[in-house]
Amino acid sequence: MKNEELFKNGFIEVKDAWQNNLQHISLKIPKQKITVFVGLSGSGKSSLVFDTVAAMSRRELNETFPSFTQQYLPKFGQPHVGQISHLPVALVIEQKRLTGNARSTLATYTGIYSLLRLLFSRIGEPFVGYSDTFSFNLPQGMCPECQGLGYIDNLNEKKLIDPNKSLNEGAISFVSFKPGTWRWKRYANSGLFDNNKPLAEYTEAEYELLMHAPQKKLINPPEGWYKSAKYEGLVPRIKRSILYSKEGKHHKEALAEIVQRQICPICHGQRLNRQALSNKINGYNISRVTQLDLLHVMNFLEDITAPLAVDVIRELKTKIQSLIDIGLGYLSLDRNTGSLSGGEAQRIKIAKYLTSSLADMVYILDEPSVGLHPHDIKLIKQALMQLRQKGNTIIIVEHNPALISFADYLVEIGPGAGKNGGQVTFNGTYAELLQSETLTAQWLKKPRHFSEGRVPQGELRLKNITLHNLKNVTASFPLGIMTVVSGVAGSGKSSLVTALKQSLKIDYVDLAQTPLGVNIRSTPATYLDILDHIRRLFAKTNNASTQLFSYNSKGACPRCKGKGVTITNMAFMDPVVQVCELCHGKRYSNEALQYLYQGKNIAAVLALPVKEAITFFAAFPELKDKLMNLSRVGLAYLTLDQPLTTLSGGELQRLKLAFELDKKGQIYLLDEPTAGLHLKDTQRLIALFNELVEEGNTVIIIEHNLDVVIAADWLIDVGPAAGIYGGKITFSGHPQAAMEVPASRTGTALNEFFSEH
Repeated sequence: MKNEELFKNGFIEVKDAWQNNLQHISLKIPKQKITVFVGLSGSGKSSLVFDTVAAMSRRELNETFPSFTQQYLPKFGQPHVGQISHLPVALVIEQKRLTGNARSTLATYTGIYSLLRLLFSRIGEPFVGYSDTFSFNLPQGMCPECQGLGYIDNLNEKKLIDPNKSLNEGAISFVSFKPGTWRWKRYANSGLFDNNKPLAEYTEAEYELLMHAPQKKLINPPEGWYKSAKYEGLVPRIKRSILYSKEGKHHKEALAEIVQRQICPICHGQRLNRQALSNKINGYNISRVTQLDLLHVMNFLEDITAPLAVDVIRELKTKIQSLIDIGLGYLSLDRNTGSLSGGEAQRIKIAKYLTSSLADMVYILDEPSVGLHPHDIKLIKQALMQLRQKGNTIIIVEHNPALISFADYLVEIGPGAGKNGGQVTFNGTYAELLQSETLTAQWLKKPRHFSEGRVPQGELRLKNITLHNLKNVTASFPLGIMTVVSGVAGSGKSSLVTALKQSLKIDYVDLAQTPLGVNIRSTPATYLDILDHIRRLFAKTNNASTQLFSYNSKGACPRCKGKGVTITNMAFMDPVVQVCELCHGKRYSNEALQYLYQGKNIAAVLALPVKEAITFFAAFPELKDKLMNLSRVGLAYLTLDQPLTTLSGGELQRLKLAFELDKKGQIYLLDEPTAGLHLKDTQRLIALFNELVEEGNTVIIIEHNLDVVIAADWLIDVGPAAGIYGGKITFSGHPQAAMEVPASRTGTALNEFFSEH
């Protein structure tokens, strides 16, 4: 495609961008085309796409609102850029889990449930009321017992109290009710109880009053009782003020000990009252319809012929079909949004925009291929092409060859990462990229070969597995080699590996993408346990206290208290996070920053990328060796002070892997460890997995990346599709043999991959 053709619809022009590591770059991005940005992790792709282009668009859009409204909108700093011209409104579609609550489902999030409520109120029989009657979030429709949740939480009272103690002795054992606390005073100062009497000696009436009394005002309360305070039994108080409030987030472990959740005995999990559930269409009430997966919901809608429902049915089909087309047909409408993966959430957002009437927008996506099988990626590509055909501009940050090859225009940022990157090393078409010698081009052109396949040292055989969508499945995991478990998103891969974990009677290292329990103060330096050593170096060199070099102690910036950012909670909106205006994100006070070690202050040392820190601390093996392990897992571009909250699931997993590298005779379990990695770094990680196997370990990886599949000794393919349409072992053997099995979706993807290479 010639440049004139590419830019015929205009372009977004960026002039002199120097955000983060960008080296005062200028470029043009064609409008109404798909542009993919490539380059090493940390090269500056996100700095250009998200921190410059997207931030400028969002900032200028916010400024169109009145000042009163602006104070409630997220704040975007002024990007470091000379000028951006011809910039449309940008919508960022991130791989970020939806922050759903117990009342948020796929149906409510997408607007499908509102249409279903309208449908049942119009043609359902018998007529029981209008749309609100079918809402489990409104009093008119919710089950009176569970308040529309579908479940009830019972508290184990035996774990709430110690009957052998009195109130003064701490009979209420639940956290925040200890003697002397304000919640304890609500009972001890009520005048209703003998505070020195053990609970075991209470009469039945006294026990009921302590444990179950509804909220009420006290008549003639004693001195020390607040006039506005109301008395409330222990069980309803904990439910109201802790279990069902924000405070509950701080007491998850304690609540897990006392809460027993069960399906509501009145609505049996259907959330609605009897009146709403009595209304049916073709034998289905609205709750039963939401329990169906999307493909079956479409069948339900096809059977409705009532003229009064024509418009509603058309709208419903449009919304549902867009979700099916993007590979989410296996999801049920009542699926809680909080349980959706980042990849599923991103695809739901894409599907939502496919039905939008808006045009000439800029849609910006961050690695949409992460967590997706090549089969799912084809569906994403079709969806993105539809968005482009509607007159929109698509900008993608991506490492996957399948999405790189379908771009209309490519921009490579490099040549290296950090301060060695930030330059435009290529811009042009895919064909032109392959003719160049940039880093990405070199790795795209490298020939691919299947591994010869090592001989297994035994096997772990699982029989008759029944878990989630796996039904009576048998599978064998070879030992002493590298095995990849593959299959489309939702096919049952994770369930299979979960079943393996449950059956293992030997030690294993679980590196699945589960949260590390990180917070905004967690960094690679704290996780690797090297921060204390660095603080001691500064203290010894400057004859000062080590506490002065801790951002959690005396050295903290007085404004942000060592967080580097200020966080403003916005009630019903996401909190607004801004870089601290005093320390500019350095976390430390001015006093701490005046002390130097080898010419750098503590903030400058912690701002070093791992790669540079290895050289900086070369004289200290205890620091250097830990940093070298981070480099081995492809995280050399991270800075020592980067908040772990900003890392992807794949990066956190590789961080955990760096901790476990020196163990032998283990089974390593990994879940998509190549997420977010450039082709070069992926090969480095594959080499590391081979090292682990050569050292006598077994490596089992859930992975979609075909480079990892090709390098594996064994492949277990789960499918053929997702949800109830998957859950079977479609192939087990050497990866190359999968190409001869039509039922294997991974085998089909390998055939297509090698036909293109």
